[in-house]
Amino acid sequence: MAKKKAKKVAKTVAKKQVKKSAAKSTKKVVAKKATLKKSALKKSASVVNITKTLEISLIELIKNTSAILPDDVQKVILEALEREEKNTTAEYAMNIIKANIELAKKKSQPLCQDTGTVLFYVSHPQNFDQIKFTKEIQKAVVKATEKGYLRQNSVDSLTGENSGMNVGPGHPSIHYHQHNKKTVEVKLMLKGGGCENVGAQYSLPHTALDAGRDLDGVRKVILDAVHKAQGKGCGPGVLGICIGGDRGAGYIESKEQLLRRLDDKNAVASLAELEAEIVQTSNKLGIGPMGFGGKTTLLGCKISALNRLPASFFVSISYMCWAFRRQGIELSEKNQIKKWLY
Repeated sequence: MAKKKAKKVAKTVAKKQVKKSAAKSTKKVVAKKATLKKSALKKSASVVNITKTLEISLIELIKNTSAILPDDVQKVILEALEREEKNTTAEYAMNIIKANIELAKKKSQPLCQDTGTVLFYVSHPQNFDQIKFTKEIQKAVVKATEKGYLRQNSVDSLTGENSGMNVGPGHPSIHYHQHNKKTVEVKLMLKGGGCENVGAQYSLPHTALDAGRDLDGVRKVILDAVHKAQGKGCGPGVLGICIGGDRGAGYIESKEQLLRRLDDKNAVASLAELEAEIVQTSNKLGIGPMGFGGKTTLLGCKISALNRLPASFFVSISYMCWAFRRQGIELSEKNQIKKWLY
């Protein structure tokens, strides 16, 4: 009997221990699930915060680009103002430009009513989600338009309809480049319609201008484009030029030349010399600010060259007005603005 009782007690104790152990195990599982859930929520909240920060950073980039000229551009404009003869129409035009720059910065409002085509250039490391980033850029453009930093500028080419949001096929225009840095850099250019309309592309040789397939021929067609643009592109302007490439690549590269600082120097000696010569010669043509005459027709000229087919020799020219709206930011890991690039 004593043995049976002992066995019964042992079984009861064992059952209690199993139940106790199971309860403990269940508590651990529940606690672990709760911790994982909490961690997932934290991670989700963190992702949401980082995404929201990116939107804020992009809107700030758009706002500043629209309202404030970069230092290198302002410096050249002020130097040009000093060169113009006193009490001339050219000096008057340059003083209006100066006043416009100061007023836009003070009021944080667009420098020009035409906030132009919105062009983004994004440099990023490996394993970067371009699709996701594109969606964030589009959201930022919509918000910036709602806030008045951008004019409602993008229309359907077939119907002429304007959605009012600045988003549609090809707009904003976004260009991605992978680089070796770990950081993400976003450059923005706002290019007005007036200066876009006087861009040009030449195919050499150009018989009418006696322009052959050499740098002298390139110089002749560039100066022809400057002459034809007088008074139309809201001068004084800046030229971005590509020698070579195909028709499409040449135009893209010519616009990317406008991302260079005006005070930089071309690494290719022959192109550096040509850049300086184009500015000097253009400023002797007497076209001047807004085509009113004077000593300042161009503020700068930036040239690059791409390989081409033997059968083709294109010179692509992008013109930028004095309201040279170009800015850039470097983002931190949390998508805050770490540094302004211009």
